[in-house]
Amino acid sequence: MQDVLGVLGGMGPLATADFFRKLVAATPADSDAAHIPLLILSDPRIPPRPAAILGDGPSPLPALRAARDKLLAGGACVIAMPCNTAHYWHRDLADGCPVPFLSIVEASCGEVAGLANPGEEIGLIATRATLATKLYESRLGSLGYLATVPDDVTMDRVVLPAIELVKQGHVAQAGRLLEPVVSRLLEGGARAVILACTETPLALDAVASPLRDRCIDSTAALARACVTFWQTRR
Repeated sequence: MQDVLGVLGGMGPLATADFFRKLVAATPADSDAAHIPLLILSDPRIPPRPAAILGDGPSPLPALRAARDKLLAGGACVIAMPCNTAHYWHRDLADGCPVPFLSIVEASCGEVAGLANPGEEIGLIATRATLATKLYESRLGSLGYLATVPDDVTMDRVVLPAIELVKQGHVAQAGRLLEPVVSRLLEGGARAVILACTETPLALDAVASPLRDRCIDSTAALARACVTFWQTRR
């Protein structure tokens, strides 16, 4: 197999499947052959990313590098990783990589301009580990936006449990938890909300939340970036 889009997934498996679906939906194609050829490596055995970032777990970097190298050996000419927390190791994975390694943070922040103007607040729904890295806050700040996040109690009692519910397959239950959090961010002044955890779009979609129109889906943003890259390359 040669000349394929490599997907470094499994973090979690349902989010990886959602990325595949959104990539297909975003691809303008009139036949099977017009779609992007993929090599998906979905390995749920990669060590937990939040535990590593917050200081009490093994680094997933060796496993992420091994997965990346398997994709390269399989013919990947570009790689995407639909996991926001794992993006903490993006630079380590991109350095020395012979093919482009697309950024979910760049893809997501690049879509903010469609919903907000510089100077306005952008809400973030993410794992505590992703927020601890300040990856989104830094990029949003460089673009002129202000980031706002849920308070600690809401993170512990609602956001993190909802993410775990998606990983367990209880997506509608997760959506019912998350929707009020998104609503409060918007009511509190956020012009838009980035769903900066790939489990969270699944949750809101499961309850058909009308707030999705005010949200940037990081999974879909990365899928669109992949389509744009592929079309430009062709």
